[in-house]
Amino acid sequence: MLKVKIVNKSSFPLPGYATSHSSGIDLYANISSSIKILSLQRILIPTGIFVEIPDGYEAQIRPRSGLALKHGLTVLNTPGTIDSDYRGEISIILINLGSDEFMLEPGIKIAQMVFSRYERVHFIEVNELTETSRGAGGFGHTGI
Repeated sequence: MLKVKIVNKSSFPLPGYATSHSSGIDLYANISSSIKILSLQRILIPTGIFVEIPDGYEAQIRPRSGLALKHGLTVLNTPGTIDSDYRGEISIILINLGSDEFMLEPGIKIAQMVFSRYERVHFIEVNELTETSRGAGGFGHTGI
């Protein structure tokens, strides 16, 4: 299990997993009063959470499916990446893609955070790439 240092300056509990098989940790809106998010409005919401991610890992910020389906509220920069050398507060860029305004309440779960290991690459510049049967086919070339 990956151990991650966390500082919680919010008014809410530490982020946590909803179930024993959840991959995403729920993050809360660290706001003191309700905020109205108009249709097509984007807003930066603080979480009050600061983390120290181990080298070789990143944290990804993802939308919550219930908010997206029921209200059209989603994370604009998704997945958002938090690098291991970032030490600032985790804040979430929300956008209301629904037709109605949405009242964001203090402590509501607004996003999920997933930790992932990554590999760094070193590019080797060449004049051409190895041929494959797919080639340059993309954007629906194998069907809808």
